[in-house]
Amino acid sequence: MTNSWANWAGDQSCTPAVIAAPNTPEELAAVLASAESAGHTVRVAGSGHSFTETVLTDGTLVRLNKLDKILSVDRERGLVRAEAGITLNAASNTLHPLGLAFPNLGDIDVQSIAGATATGTHGTGATLQNLSAALQSVELMLADGSRVELNEQTDPDGWRAARVNVGALGVVTAVTLQMVPSFVLEGVERPVPVEDVLADLDTFVDGNEHFEFYMFAHSPLAMTKANNTVELPEQPRGKAMDWFSDILVTNYAFDALCKLTRARPSLIPYVQRAAAYAGSYRRQVERSYRVFASPRLFRFTEMEYAIPRAHSADAIREIKDVAKHFNTAMPIEVRWVAPDDAFLSPAGGRDTCYIAVHQYRGMEYEPYFRACERVFDRYNGRPHWGKRHFLSAETLSERYPEWEKFAEVRKRFDPQGRFTNAYIERVLGPIG
Repeated sequence: MTNSWANWAGDQSCTPAVIAAPNTPEELAAVLASAESAGHTVRVAGSGHSFTETVLTDGTLVRLNKLDKILSVDRERGLVRAEAGITLNAASNTLHPLGLAFPNLGDIDVQSIAGATATGTHGTGATLQNLSAALQSVELMLADGSRVELNEQTDPDGWRAARVNVGALGVVTAVTLQMVPSFVLEGVERPVPVEDVLADLDTFVDGNEHFEFYMFAHSPLAMTKANNTVELPEQPRGKAMDWFSDILVTNYAFDALCKLTRARPSLIPYVQRAAAYAGSYRRQVERSYRVFASPRLFRFTEMEYAIPRAHSADAIREIKDVAKHFNTAMPIEVRWVAPDDAFLSPAGGRDTCYIAVHQYRGMEYEPYFRACERVFDRYNGRPHWGKRHFLSAETLSERYPEWEKFAEVRKRFDPQGRFTNAYIERVLGPIG
């Protein structure tokens, strides 16, 4: 049997010499020692929700899924120590009964905490930062099996590098997270004309704790979603309603329509207009993580860029226009986050608008994504580290004011280049 690995989307795969799933940090140290003696490079896989080649290796692939425990909880201070392989969903489910929650989440929560933070994963909310900003401390295992604890006190530069690290510094084994008291959200989804949203964008973005919308190239409607904290008891929907809304309509029906447009692209405008109108009013009052995230059962690939918030409306209009010229039934997603100070955070140092474009599996994505990237480039965009882009270290370095500081930390922690591959070399450059 061959050792093979593929990501969730099925569009990135590799055949490593070794796939290891250590149960303990001690087992991980032994795996790294074996890799050293075999001369293997080492890459780490979380839940496989990245669309880039970041995990690919023909050396040693480390899977973190067995390092998935909550190690300690300080309910008073809201600090949680967890192993790196725990998923956002598992952490949410475990911590909710203890009265703690993530302040924000994206629209899927199956990623590991290490993978989600390493790639700069985010939710939406003008006053809320990317998930990696919650990392108060990061435990990193280096190629020789030693472990270093990185936080603002022990190693400020190491900590700011490790929070969004693209797997280039070593293996994250555990993290300390700053959580908030658990809360109930009211999520309201309703269709609003895109131009009405853009004409009054600040009111929508600043008037809600969490605001986002989806839009289709060929529909005038935006499917808006506003999530706000409420002092109400949870009102879980019935299982049948959940299945109808989240599984049947959002996944199976839309998947069938995408398959149809793959066979007959001329139907895309009609399918998009129908889907936009079908995404009608919906209200949910539930514990936070159940409102933030929903299942994704059909496969696609994605590009997402972070641009300065000031350019939101112009860039959104341009991307919507670009999408009209390509065959894709998939929506465009728009979100906002607050600045943070991780060296490689796409939202580092600036209020940020994230715009994501998608392509259904089996359909050509590159011409569409390249056309979108040309728009994002004009706005000094920075790509999401877990999603497709065509930039290299040469172009990326100009977009990150503290690029050199990250490079220094990387050279300090991985001087031999054990934790690298062709993708890391392309986007971060060679060590030193």
